[in-house]
Amino acid sequence: MFRVQIKRIYLPRESADGYRVLVDRLWPRGVRKSEANLREWLRELAPSTELRSRFHHRPEHFGEFREAYRAELSRSPQALAFAAFCAQTVRTENVTLLYAAKDEVCNNASVLCEWIQQQTERGNKMENPMFCFQCEQTAGCVGCRGNAGVCGKKAATANLQDELTGALIGLARASEGGTRGTDATFRAVTEGLFTTITNVSFDDDAIRRQIGRTRAETAALGSACSACGASCGHGEYDLKALWNGDEDVRSLKSLILFGLRGMAAYAYHARMLGFRDEQVDRFFCQGLEAVGAELSMDQLLPIVLKVGEINLKCMALLDRANTETYGTPVPTTVPLSVEKGPFIVVTGHDLKDLQLLLEQTRDRGIRIYTHGEMLPAHAYPELKKYPHLKGNFGTAWQNQQKEFDAIPAPILFTTNCLMPPKASYADRVFTTEVVAFPGAVHIGEDKDFTPVIEKALELGGYAEDHPMTGINGGSQVTTGFGHGTVLSVADKVVDAVKTGAIRHFFLVAGCDGAKPGRNYYTEFVKQAPKDTVILTLACGKYRFNDLDLGTIGGLPRIMDMGQCNDAYGAIQVAVALAQAFGCGVNELPLSFVLSWYEQKAVCILLTLLYLGIRNIRLGPTLPAFLSPKVLKFLVENYGIAPITTPEEDLKTLLG
Repeated sequence: MFRVQIKRIYLPRESADGYRVLVDRLWPRGVRKSEANLREWLRELAPSTELRSRFHHRPEHFGEFREAYRAELSRSPQALAFAAFCAQTVRTENVTLLYAAKDEVCNNASVLCEWIQQQTERGNKMENPMFCFQCEQTAGCVGCRGNAGVCGKKAATANLQDELTGALIGLARASEGGTRGTDATFRAVTEGLFTTITNVSFDDDAIRRQIGRTRAETAALGSACSACGASCGHGEYDLKALWNGDEDVRSLKSLILFGLRGMAAYAYHARMLGFRDEQVDRFFCQGLEAVGAELSMDQLLPIVLKVGEINLKCMALLDRANTETYGTPVPTTVPLSVEKGPFIVVTGHDLKDLQLLLEQTRDRGIRIYTHGEMLPAHAYPELKKYPHLKGNFGTAWQNQQKEFDAIPAPILFTTNCLMPPKASYADRVFTTEVVAFPGAVHIGEDKDFTPVIEKALELGGYAEDHPMTGINGGSQVTTGFGHGTVLSVADKVVDAVKTGAIRHFFLVAGCDGAKPGRNYYTEFVKQAPKDTVILTLACGKYRFNDLDLGTIGGLPRIMDMGQCNDAYGAIQVAVALAQAFGCGVNELPLSFVLSWYEQKAVCILLTLLYLGIRNIRLGPTLPAFLSPKVLKFLVENYGIAPITTPEEDLKTLLG
């Protein structure tokens, strides 16, 4: 029987330690990081600085400290998520909480251990515990269960998302696979699927309203299904039937469902710019019907690849929407420092929201900074025209609780990658579209950003210019190497390959995340030979995009192609190069080294599989929703493999 236990970090490591986690805020004196044998260092689980200073390891104050610390833990989404992780992990190994204090009884780790055990007991007694395994950080690489997920969402929220998905399947059935669907039908489906993506909505009331709109649209189609709970293949679907069903069928249906969720984000952004595709809209309904249907593996496999095919069409639609609206991206160097004075940080993916905010802040003395996946906005000509679009704030989404801590400016979240905000900046978080968090001010469909603007003026920004850097210490990054730019110099690229100046291309791309092991991508890029070129996109690039790797034949060795949906551009470049060399894409000197986190990465992976791309390296861990049998199929038919070490993978990929 495994358990959660505590141990001084100065004691020798033992096999019975299992999963070793340091839970102190400060690194212990005299311990080398290389010798600590940690799986994680979770500073955010430590007591607050104020509480720690009040206690200061005085035993007579421990009772008061214990109660105050337990209260902090109960308010912390990160602590609740870690408790859920522990509940799952102790099924296979111990979890050891490491601390530095000399007192083996009166210390923070003992309180944390006791609190986790009580949370686990409470979770085991829950009538409706959650189950979710749609993201890469899912507990124990198996699934989040109990009363909270690793992402910070609570069981009630997760169960409402399942209820919403079941209602969407009911709407898809009522639309008869989209054939009876209206524009309102397809908008409800797109918004509903987008709402269920990881890190989009933590607001139970907002999800309930989305469920209500979905059921109203089902009723508007004139179907009796919305009022019927029978298991006749009509009406809404209970997701428990999927989660508790055959693991191989569950695996394939999860690929379909999570792929649809990711694709819905792209369709949503295109729709906001006035672009729609009837085939894409209808397929959402067809795919949802398949999730709720009694189908065999042989019947589901073609639908899995169909998700990839339609997602390619959807990404092309969004690419056209962005470029026809804002122009073809051009290479642009973006500073990472923040100028003094009022400013607003805009994060997410929605370029339309950014443009509207730029318009409303024109001549207001407010500077606008992008964050995360919004960085590529700097490369679009129509957005570059705004002189107060100044630079990029911080790095990827998982660092926001540290980077936004006490920020003297508001943050506008336009899409996913919202983490539960810390108290130091919770009052300056604003959401819009389907993004929602309890207590945060939400900007509605009228897109009046006055509350955001007023908060920026109230906070005033930094008193002096505020220098910031990327993960590797760089002070600027470059973006804007979309397929239009790269293909405009295709002759130079082809010549460089033919002359041997460029030996190999690596597409090192995908989502970033908080789990240990993602520094692999930094080291991979650093160790890539000087005659290789790194193409990148999505937020995983923040692991290395501030590095200066020089140029080859006038071309930079790191080329940022844009947001995650700009995987379409990378595909277009690969296809064009294959045509130029008279070969297939798999015969090009090109390797795919991908990182994944959430559902948009799933639909992109399915598109690559639909195109027949082989030998993809995927990490930092493989999806928990891939059953052994489905994984074996992907390995045997597509050569998918997990990442190992940068040295071994470079050796293998370069032959």
